[in-house]
Amino acid sequence: MARKYGPKAQEEVEKELHEHKHKGKFQSREQAIAVGLSKARKKGAKAPPPKKSS
Repeated sequence: MARKYGPKAQEEVEKELHEHKHKGKFQSREQAIAVGLSKARKKGAKAPPPKKSS
């Protein structure tokens, strides 16, 4: 089952994926999702905390 985010966070991710698909803004799909979630967090949308890097 896919991870669920708040509707506002989903909107941001969809926007970034659209840009990735049509404008080639990111190198990978994962980058587009990460940027969308990051923007959603800054706006206060319901999104999980970022993964800790090692």
